Amino acid sequence: MLELVSTSFIAGFTIVFGIVALGIAEAVVRPRYGEVAKIAGSLAFGVGVVFLVVGRAELFNENFFDPTAKAVDADDSWMVGSLARLWVVTFALNLVGGGLFVAVLTVEGALPAGTPEVLSHTAEEIVHRRAAPEFVKGIVGGALVALLSFLLAAVNSVGSRITLSYVVGVLLTLGPFDHVIVTILHVLFGVLFEANIGLGALAETTAVVTAGNLVGGLGLVTLTHVAQAKGARESDE
Repeated sequence: MLELVSTSFIAGFTIVFGIVALGIAEAVVRPRYGEVAKIAGSLAFGVGVVFLVVGRAELFNENFFDPTAKAVDADDSWMVGSLARLWVVTFALNLVGGGLFVAVLTVEGALPAGTPEVLSHTAEEIVHRRAAPEFVKGIVGGALVALLSFLLAAVNSVGSRITLSYVVGVLLTLGPFDHVIVTILHVLFGVLFEANIGLGALAETTAVVTAGNLVGGLGLVTLTHVAQAKGARESDE
């Protein structure tokens, strides 16, 4: 439990580096190049996912594959209690670690000029999306992060891990596709910078994105890969 709490807490504040890098890059590029700033922000955010993976921190939805595969292999139980504890603790501590770091970085003058406005504007865009496209973005975001976990198991060099994590980080924000922890922390920046965001809109966004992440990460990627591995093992036998 101590290891799970600490790695989840670390992951929360680590991914905030990516959100801040996105905001700084967009703030610098937008005045001169307009919408190209979105690409610059995506390229900057990828660094946060690299920090996360190389540091071996535990981000919610990233840890779907191995535990689920173990549960499927278990003869006596689906390990529902263990899986629930893993995912609930990871989710909560991701938010605690990230939320504390967001609170520190929203102190006036902590971020470069223009960055608070960019983060606030993006936060407002997120909570004002319609539920259906937000759910789909959550499915894709959950699939991307779960797929990253699966792909990392197939490589054994630091360089490969860095490349894979950076590509997934860029794709995640280029969509933009939603990962619930990243989304909530981004919206929290907007709340603390006094953007036009209500608690009801935040709660609805959280519920929709979480549901999408579960469908994409657990259903679309994890269970299909587990079935693939189980089928291959049975064929060998």
